Amino acid sequence: MKVLLINPPHTAIGSRIPDDHLPPLGLLCIGGPLLDAGFNVELLDADLGNLPLAQIVDDTARRQPDVVMLGHSGSSSAHATVVTLCDALKQRLPQVITVYGGVHPTYHWDEILAGCPGIDVIVRGEGEQTAVDLMQALREQRDLRALRGVAFRATRPDGTAEVVDTPAAAMLRCLDDYRVGWELIDHARYTYWGGKRAVVVQFSRGCPYLCNYCGQRGFWTQWRHRDPVKLAREIARLHREHGVELINFADELPTGSRKLWRAFLEALIEENVPVLLVGSTRAGDIVRDADILHLYRRAGVIRFLLGIESYSESTLAHIRKGGSMHEDQQAIQLLRRHGILSMATYVVGFEEERDRDLWRSLRHLLRYDPDQIQLLYVTPHRWTPFYKTAAHRPVIQLDTRRWDYKHQVLATRHMPPWRLFLWFKSMELILQLRPRALYRLLLHPDPVQRQSMRWYSEMGRRVWLREVAEFIFTTKTMTNLQRRGPTLQEFLGPSLEDREYALSKAAPARRTIPLKAA
Repeated sequence: MKVLLINPPHTAIGSRIPDDHLPPLGLLCIGGPLLDAGFNVELLDADLGNLPLAQIVDDTARRQPDVVMLGHSGSSSAHATVVTLCDALKQRLPQVITVYGGVHPTYHWDEILAGCPGIDVIVRGEGEQTAVDLMQALREQRDLRALRGVAFRATRPDGTAEVVDTPAAAMLRCLDDYRVGWELIDHARYTYWGGKRAVVVQFSRGCPYLCNYCGQRGFWTQWRHRDPVKLAREIARLHREHGVELINFADELPTGSRKLWRAFLEALIEENVPVLLVGSTRAGDIVRDADILHLYRRAGVIRFLLGIESYSESTLAHIRKGGSMHEDQQAIQLLRRHGILSMATYVVGFEEERDRDLWRSLRHLLRYDPDQIQLLYVTPHRWTPFYKTAAHRPVIQLDTRRWDYKHQVLATRHMPPWRLFLWFKSMELILQLRPRALYRLLLHPDPVQRQSMRWYSEMGRRVWLREVAEFIFTTKTMTNLQRRGPTLQEFLGPSLEDREYALSKAAPARRTIPLKAA
């Protein structure tokens, strides 16, 4: 059987503005095991060239796959595009089986299958083993009810339709058992950090912390890791055989275990390959590793993103961040001391925010003095505990393709959208144009860091101008929705918090949901 993996085009500004694009790791993680199981697998990365849907359908028809599998890292904001694409594929190729995986469909499986006839099967949770099991069952025409981790439409004996959700898939205990299908991509087409040949990898999956807004933590269910020496060897091979220069870690918390992370750093240093590493972690882990940060830099770490989130200790407690302001500032200082750039993400759009709160946020970030800043809007996911706390808030962005953390989604009680946007863009401008930032941008003594700052600033400038121009044409609609728009629960539905943990050790009973007649 022939499988076509499709990475759909993403409408987010962050995907469309930069010249650089990274390979779709999630689909490559599925592709490797499918290739090893003997299936004919190809990848169509429509996000790379922002292909129009008609061209994607034409390309798919030319390849004549038996099964199309779709997924996207920007899961919720890409969902509307996936639905439209699957409907178009089914009209052109009614015999093709469409399989949809990722974070969003894992939790919204019943609504998707009930309302989207173009999607046949949903893979829930980790897909490496489930995708192979599914393809083998399809090839052998076996009943999908015997599988774990899938949802699909079926016909009852009386002829009525139902949606079937099989027991949750078990967590993958050994991540090294499933290889990434690197041969599915042309490495020369994927770059990051200003044209450097780049890939995305995972050292670990999951996170033990309980941030109530996080849409990823429950998906992976439990923190697990790869063998640190094997990953270092894989990175070295990618550099030597494919010229990969930069590694972007997709982990929520690659540094979760000091012992394992140190083993990885030492193994990569031993490989002696000139690669740069970027990723995200918690400020607390940087403070914890103050005595081994020299190993970070020797291994190639050039930047870590730190989730600062808020200056308010009460807000940090409300969202269960589990950090502290002192720790955040200390982490930034430690990274700078060891020649590693810090990017601080900061979230605005909490319900009770006022002008004074945003003024304090700006002063707070200036005092922290991160090398780079990324402001985000708080964005709800139905399967997180945060959703229930925001269910009453008016939705002012009805296009879910813009639920990408760079567009305001929820109204704030004391501030119209235009004023929050003004604060948002002004804070970005002030932080990027402050004297210290300009010095690092223009005169930093380390040429690698200077190039990194310039690349990020140029990309940020283009995004900033695009966002301002876009907002001018939507501010009236958003203001009207703040007064008369639907609440979050009216717009999306009730909380799905009971589904937060997607993977399981046990096998719960299979669920079936009858479908209403059209």
